Amino acid sequence: MLTSITDGFLCCLLGKSPNAVGPLDSLDHGDGFTFLEVKPGRILRIRHHVPKNRPEFPQGKPQNEDEDDEGEESRGAVRCKRRITLYRNGQLLIENLGDSNSAQNAEPAELETPDHVGIAAPGKRRKRKPKKVVTVDCHKRITSCKSTHADVVLFFIHGVGGSLDIWKEQLEFFSGLGYEVVAPDLAGHGCSSAPPVAAAYTFYALAEDMRAVFKRYAKRRNILVGHSYGVSFCTFLAHEYPQLVHKVIMINGGGPTALEPSLCSIFNLPPCVLHCLSPCLAWSFLKAGFARQGAKEKQLLKEGNAFNVSSFVLRATMSGQYWPEGDELYHAELAVPVLLVHGMHDKFVPVEEDQRMAEILLIAFLKVIDEGSHMVMLECPDTVNTLLHEFVLWEPDTPRGDGDTK
Repeated sequence: MLTSITDGFLCCLLGKSPNAVGPLDSLDHGDGFTFLEVKPGRILRIRHHVPKNRPEFPQGKPQNEDEDDEGEESRGAVRCKRRITLYRNGQLLIENLGDSNSAQNAEPAELETPDHVGIAAPGKRRKRKPKKVVTVDCHKRITSCKSTHADVVLFFIHGVGGSLDIWKEQLEFFSGLGYEVVAPDLAGHGCSSAPPVAAAYTFYALAEDMRAVFKRYAKRRNILVGHSYGVSFCTFLAHEYPQLVHKVIMINGGGPTALEPSLCSIFNLPPCVLHCLSPCLAWSFLKAGFARQGAKEKQLLKEGNAFNVSSFVLRATMSGQYWPEGDELYHAELAVPVLLVHGMHDKFVPVEEDQRMAEILLIAFLKVIDEGSHMVMLECPDTVNTLLHEFVLWEPDTPRGDGDTK
């Protein structure tokens, strides 16, 4: 800690930011790692595992394996229709419509169906003019994604201060089952390059990085797994590529609210001050991120390379969390099955936020792990792996000729 304080004072005196440029480590190609240049000079480290002896599956090729196995094209077919009304005061009214022709001529402000989410519809004494009305009509096939299917890819995206190493247990588990997995380091994290300008760490800049990774490795059915801030990038990709994103898994991602950096956050302090405080911040993260704070948890934190980024990158990433489009309406429009995993002892994300997310999403399942906290995939890897695998294999039980849900 004395070294950190000394380095911080020197940086303040010299007017430099500690560890502002360059990744924390360097790593050669090998062991399933590769480096992808998403932009000139902007290089991301990626863990990519492809099972041996698997046939090539070109992107965009129609899916045939499930049809052969199941013998029914209608199996797993889901028809979802909902109308979302956003009022000028920010209140949201969601109506889940079973029949595509029902309530076409009804006024959104007067409907009182039992499937409303959020604020109740106003009384008949006065009609309110909505700011925006969106109709989501989803008709898609949700199928079981088996390890033998060559058109399935699992993407794992970490959050602020982490690295792809936090997914160690999940990557080993799914690659061992025979799945193709992809896990990138965000810019400035892990072994990815760290640009020296704060603009390189805004939500939009990082989201475009994830878009490049997705477009590089995506196949027919892609499953996105995100943790914390990484959930926002999964949501972004699912919204941008609804035909390619088959399922989404959100781990301690929080509520469906627009991102906006806090003006009173400790991360607004100068990088040199944050560098001085780095031991305290690491200890605070250990206490808030794990249900227990023993030697095992410290080792997990070290092995996961979590909260091991430069003070400059940490400050820029936290300050760059501005995404006004990612509000409740944005999430309510998603027409993809979502599994929400929450660690009950999480001090960063209250369980009420994930509960609200489950209410807003069209097809969502919330699973709470009592023994876990924010870093639940490190604390309870077997439980998390089981939940994820069950969801990957899940498909809706729709009788022949009946594809409606909700």
